[in-house]
Amino acid sequence: MAFILPAPSGNMPAGRHPLHVSTTEVSLNSREKSLEILVRVFTDDFENILARKYSRKTDLSSAAMHRQMDELIKRYVDENLRLSADGKPLRLNYIGFETDHEAVIAYFEVPGITALKKLETRNSILYDLFDDQLNIIHVLAGGTRKSAKLLFPDKQLVTVF
Repeated sequence: MAFILPAPSGNMPAGRHPLHVSTTEVSLNSREKSLEILVRVFTDDFENILARKYSRKTDLSSAAMHRQMDELIKRYVDENLRLSADGKPLRLNYIGFETDHEAVIAYFEVPGITALKKLETRNSILYDLFDDQLNIIHVLAGGTRKSAKLLFPDKQLVTVF
């Protein structure tokens, strides 16, 4: 998903955007027997919440700080994104992150998943920063894609296949 930022208006500082959104995509990879999870967040919002929450300097585009940012991203997502498959809590293994234009994409996986009938998602990403946060969730399994949105303060989503 590409984010298109509007040109700054006279009353909005450059680099700011009026849209507060994250996208989480959960895909069942039956060949690899795993769930693959991508979390996409605007870079400036992610840097802001990481700095505020963990009282650390943040720069997600700095190669020199990449390892430190890995730790903060993993910690933040662990605290704000919970998944359960078919009633069993899942532990997300952090793979890494990359920047893509104005967004950061964080990658996670859960090995040992061969089928998915029901996915329970608890997503509160950036809820501690914005009261108009929208979190979009896409779940792909068995050739079927289901999408939904969570608008602050809603955190829970159940996807059934």
